[in-house]
Amino acid sequence: MGDKLFLLFFLSLFLLLFSSKTCLCSAAVDTISAGQSLTGNRTIVSKGGDFELGFFTPGKSLKHYLGIWFKETQVQNKAVVVWVANRDQPIIDLSSSELKLLENGNLVILNESKIPIWSTNSTSTAFNSFELVLGDDGNLLLRDGLNPHVVIWQSFDHPTDTWLPGAKMRYDNHTKKAQKLVSWKNSEDPSPGLFSLELKPDIEFVLTWNGSQQYWTSGAWDGESFSLVPEMKTRLFYNYSFVSNENETYLRYYLYVKNVRSRFMIDLSGQIKQYMWLQATKEWNQFWSKPIKPCDVYGYCGPFGRCNNVEDSSCQCLQGFKEKSLEDWNLGDPSGGCVRKTPLQCQAKDNFIQMLNIKSPVNSVQFSVDSSANCQSACLNNCSCNAYLYNSIGCSLWYGDLLNIQQLDNGGDELYIRVAPSEVSSSKKKPVHRPVIVCAIAGTLALLGLVLVAIWIWGRRGSVEMSIAVEGSLVAFTYKDLKIASKNFSEILGSGAFGSVFKGVLPDSTLIAMKKLEGITQGEKQFRAEVSTIGTIHHVNLVRLRGFCYPSTLSNGIALMVSTDIFRRIDIISSSAS
Repeated sequence: MGDKLFLLFFLSLFLLLFSSKTCLCSAAVDTISAGQSLTGNRTIVSKGGDFELGFFTPGKSLKHYLGIWFKETQVQNKAVVVWVANRDQPIIDLSSSELKLLENGNLVILNESKIPIWSTNSTSTAFNSFELVLGDDGNLLLRDGLNPHVVIWQSFDHPTDTWLPGAKMRYDNHTKKAQKLVSWKNSEDPSPGLFSLELKPDIEFVLTWNGSQQYWTSGAWDGESFSLVPEMKTRLFYNYSFVSNENETYLRYYLYVKNVRSRFMIDLSGQIKQYMWLQATKEWNQFWSKPIKPCDVYGYCGPFGRCNNVEDSSCQCLQGFKEKSLEDWNLGDPSGGCVRKTPLQCQAKDNFIQMLNIKSPVNSVQFSVDSSANCQSACLNNCSCNAYLYNSIGCSLWYGDLLNIQQLDNGGDELYIRVAPSEVSSSKKKPVHRPVIVCAIAGTLALLGLVLVAIWIWGRRGSVEMSIAVEGSLVAFTYKDLKIASKNFSEILGSGAFGSVFKGVLPDSTLIAMKKLEGITQGEKQFRAEVSTIGTIHHVNLVRLRGFCYPSTLSNGIALMVSTDIFRRIDIISSSAS
């Protein structure tokens, strides 16, 4: 019997090794040697199959670029590109262009006229052999073919808009230059956009608009995290490595679980975002961003654009204006803003449109007058004045482009935008008679009453429902369940980032620890997506998430963690201490 089991084990091991070898032999090549080229639709794929290098065409564009993308994580049949070589110099004729590794070690892209349009500028006489290799971390390495440890050039030193695990975000203490992440111009144009992220010499990250206007900072590094990013201390998915010496200062991050795909990028919106790939749902889940709201990004909607905080941070042109480039807006880039539909007449005939509950644009000029009428006159008397505001502070005038106008739910300023007379007359509507208004209000109130009754009934029903399993092994608990289990959150275990941890006992006597999150700003859909992401992570150093609660009537979520793990660890620590 023992001999048969040994034979069966040997055959299984042989088949496993044979199949692995076959898979490796049939896999795509990950290396280009000196003198070789990459043309047309040919690609190279990293040894583990995670990343692919080749020419790509974004969206409906007719331009082609050399880039690296995740091989198996497409979204709506679109590859997620993490690096672009020739973002400033696109290829028009792909069939006669090529990526070539020259014999002298220089990597070049040759266009249809065989003219170099991009190069690593890495010529060297110190080596006799060169090779280009795409790593499983997404790094493209140009190295000595005889000594692979000698790296001549690497894509990680020249990022575009994405920061991958294992790569550095660095500041060179000799050249006084920082690596930057720079956004794409729009979803079909990877050329540099208006937004960038970089590490400053005083050891803080900053987001910048148009290379000059800073609109977000991480705060300084305190040894564990950046002061304005306290969530780094939780180290839920990542571990961080921070180094500062006479040559360089850099931050690098690593995933606890190696086979999980993740990326950190600067988006078209000007926000920095972190994503994790959910294999179960085949989608990228965004679980972190700064600034949280796109409206807090400087110049997000461009000149004469209004960012609507009430309606999911959407951009609209001010009344009397239209999109400067409708194509760019449709491709996710409203930063070009808006232009006037009708030019100003630059005389007293110009008029003003009132805007309520507005967060005023930046760069106002104070003018000394004693009334709103005189403030308006001061604006009309200057052809460059585009808006005015009069409040308790005084008269504010805006010259030139209006940037960062935000529509608030309430409590904002009363801003007056200067427009041509025709724009005011065209905006006037026919009067609505009082009986129509009364009927409309009565109907709306009746409908609202029915909706509130339905919500109350549904809430009552939900309060007595049993907890249900979602996203595999995760359980969606009701708020009532957790109040009972924790004796109304009476026994606190501790406090940390984003809230406090409470002890509880489930009906089956299972000990649990639940964290009551505070200050959550996302909606239920995003909260559930993030919970789903955390639920997929299993690591020896992490407490496993088993359930959650998102009460619709509260402003916070409650993440529930099984304590058969956490309390066992506490017992071990206590025993070791004693």
